[in-house]
Amino acid sequence: MTLIRRVNNNYPVFQNWLEDFIGTVDNSINSRMRSNVPAVNIAETDNSFEIAFAAPGLSKSDFSIHLEKDVLTVKSIKENNQNDSNTNYTRKEFNFSTFQRSFTLPDAVDIDNIKAEYQNGILNIEIPKKEEAKAKSAREIEIS
Repeated sequence: MTLIRRVNNNYPVFQNWLEDFIGTVDNSINSRMRSNVPAVNIAETDNSFEIAFAAPGLSKSDFSIHLEKDVLTVKSIKENNQNDSNTNYTRKEFNFSTFQRSFTLPDAVDIDNIKAEYQNGILNIEIPKKEEAKAKSAREIEIS
């Protein structure tokens, strides 16, 4: 059985279904698993660090955020319990998705006031800085 796939909508590429099933160097199981990890943006402001996960299709109950010592771990497991008994799949790859990302936090953070919010497919985590780590305003120092 051969499938036709178009690359850049110009030329057809013939691909053997067995090769697609077993995986090639570019389409291996490991690269598929890596692609399930959501993209992350990390920003630093004067008052906090902000981590944003792009995780559409999940709900806030799918996430688990854990802090142990100075390591913040974000996990998600979503199972697809939908039973399609009337559908005859030739290939079915998505039953559940899972990911875990860990971040080592600097000493300058206030771990007691970390906040998380999931809205419109984005998980935002705000990690406030301790008072002594916040940026101080510029000032003139008098020379004696």
